[in-house]
Amino acid sequence: MKRLFKKTAVVFLTIMILFITAFFIYTSIYYKAEDVAVNALNQDIKSGRAKEEKQYILLPSKTQTDTALIFYPGGKVEATAYYPLLSKISSRGITCILVKMPFHLAVFNPAAADKIMEENPDIKNWYIGGHSLGGAMASSYMASHPDSLNGLILLGAYPYGDIDTQKALVLYGTMDDVLSREKIKRAADVIPIEGGNHAGFGNYGNQKGDGDALISGEDQQEITTDAILKFITQKEKEKSSQ
Repeated sequence: MKRLFKKTAVVFLTIMILFITAFFIYTSIYYKAEDVAVNALNQDIKSGRAKEEKQYILLPSKTQTDTALIFYPGGKVEATAYYPLLSKISSRGITCILVKMPFHLAVFNPAAADKIMEENPDIKNWYIGGHSLGGAMASSYMASHPDSLNGLILLGAYPYGDIDTQKALVLYGTMDDVLSREKIKRAADVIPIEGGNHAGFGNYGNQKGDGDALISGEDQQEITTDAILKFITQKEKEKSSQ
């Protein structure tokens, strides 16, 4: 009996070691932010334009505002890759908070928005969004906090969970070969970006399985910025008229 127990324990321990090893190998391979994103972040931190915390990067709006967007990065993508996009948004009046996810996977901290909202009490109008897997986790968070958020913004992602689809904006590239387009039909506001692809929302290079973009990443991010600002402006007008 004791010998059987020892054998079982050895087998269990071996399986656990193999599992942990496989996990760390899997998470050690991820899409790194391109130099343009890293350099822009470092420069803005030095100038005081951005502030880097342990779990997130804060990009205050250049104009006084009480509206902010919490952004969850795509799966296995370094958060800094989305800095250029969020920098564009913050420069046009919306404070942006870029979340750093454990192991670059939002599934390990889908409730990251809790701490962010707690630490930024001056913000009154909160929006949440994300790219790909990050969008799915942002959608899940909104489903469980419907009264805390004014809207949901999904990039290359589809609504997940029980949410008010009237509060959701979905943008996707027509050359996106990663996204399941059938699932985005749940959202009320869906905007296809002609020639864009899955990876074009961030600055991390080509993504495996993605289609070839027919427009530049900068153009895709400009279109995205315009759409997000229009969406937030509309939601704020609706809220003020109630």
